[in-house]
Amino acid sequence: MEIENKFHQMTEAPIQKLIVSLAIPTIFSMLITSFYNTADTYFVSKISTSATAAVGVTFACMAIIQALGFFFGHGSGNYVSRKLGEQKFADANIMASTGFFTAFLTGAVLAVLAELFLTEIVTFLGSTPTIMPYAKDYLRIIIVGAPIMMSSLVMNNQLRFQGSAAYGMVGIVSGGLLNVILDPIFIFTFNLGIAGAAYATVLSQCVSLIILYIMSTRGGNIIVHWRDFKPNKYLLKEIFAGGAPSLFRQGFGSISTIILNVAAGVYGDAAIAGMSIVTRLIFLAGAAMIGFGQGFQPVCGFNYGARLFSRVREGYIFSLKTTTVFAVCVSVLGSVFAKEIISLFRDDPEVIRVGVWALHYQLLFFPLSGLIVLTNMTLQTTRHTAGAILVAASRQGLFLIPGLLILPKFLGLAGVIYSQPCSDLLSAIISFYFINLFFRELERKEKEQHC
Repeated sequence: MEIENKFHQMTEAPIQKLIVSLAIPTIFSMLITSFYNTADTYFVSKISTSATAAVGVTFACMAIIQALGFFFGHGSGNYVSRKLGEQKFADANIMASTGFFTAFLTGAVLAVLAELFLTEIVTFLGSTPTIMPYAKDYLRIIIVGAPIMMSSLVMNNQLRFQGSAAYGMVGIVSGGLLNVILDPIFIFTFNLGIAGAAYATVLSQCVSLIILYIMSTRGGNIIVHWRDFKPNKYLLKEIFAGGAPSLFRQGFGSISTIILNVAAGVYGDAAIAGMSIVTRLIFLAGAAMIGFGQGFQPVCGFNYGARLFSRVREGYIFSLKTTTVFAVCVSVLGSVFAKEIISLFRDDPEVIRVGVWALHYQLLFFPLSGLIVLTNMTLQTTRHTAGAILVAASRQGLFLIPGLLILPKFLGLAGVIYSQPCSDLLSAIISFYFINLFFRELERKEKEQHC
């Protein structure tokens, strides 16, 4: 059987080569997922500063949709990879369908609620009176695609956790490229303005989902069926345990983005626009590291389930070295060419000033991101839920949100900008503590195996 051959590959192939082969397509998938909003920001920035800020404001809502998609995708996918490692294939099949359809139905409910309370939502997200019309035009359309976006993320992550990241990449990349093509056509050729960017995004996500489903029927992967949709207490509990760290990580990211927009809004639309551009750029760079970490996750899940703990440790160390080198390169290049990078998005002098200032400080402790991301993913995949949640919540929640609420009162806009690097440093310390505890546990289990 193809699925049994995949088990042998995941538990026997050279670890570094295996992780790289899985990481390359997941990096592309993560970059394209992040690129949806970055592309919208780029093309919409040609309309006006307020329109640029509107995409930044509504990004928090889009991030919540993505967070829920990753919640169901990681929650079901982590379980699937462990069960495949244990060679319990029927259990994996049921979880895959349950995770997919639960996500779709949840997205549909969210879409209805968001439409009913659209004005209240964009106000809560930090829209100023000049930004609100653009934000409503954009979000009204984006929210319709919530069930599609969440389902696409679930299927992509399930393919990845099965060791078929390349299949998932085809669907995500196809949709992302289509979005880049459609953005300028809908915005400028059809004169749809900011709404055109939203239409392009939703249509592209529909195409992605169709292609992802086709990919799931190949290569010995699990095919989702309605008959296998069995949402019982046990499966939902497993989804929560495996997906909660992702939900906390991205959920807190969305909340901190809202607070960031409100804090920056005190200093005008240009401040919101500048911070929004930097947030997108850091999110894009971070997505590459997350993608590499996601290449490690199925290897971690399969081998942890098969009790091959030395391969789990070897994979983590290799992934940490690789992501740290990448982050250092990004930080150096981003700092040197900060002005040129920000200028690509907006030629407003004040937007550039704020953006360059923020980018320099955001990159200060960016090299520590690999430690934070990989520790979170390792704990999440091996079902160390409490530690995974704490690490996930620290960077964008436990440390960043208090920083955004307190520092601006004493430092003004500088306080908004300094909050992220402070949060990165503190989160790295927490991550180092938890990964050391995890490796000690692995040592104990290895000794027990040899007794």
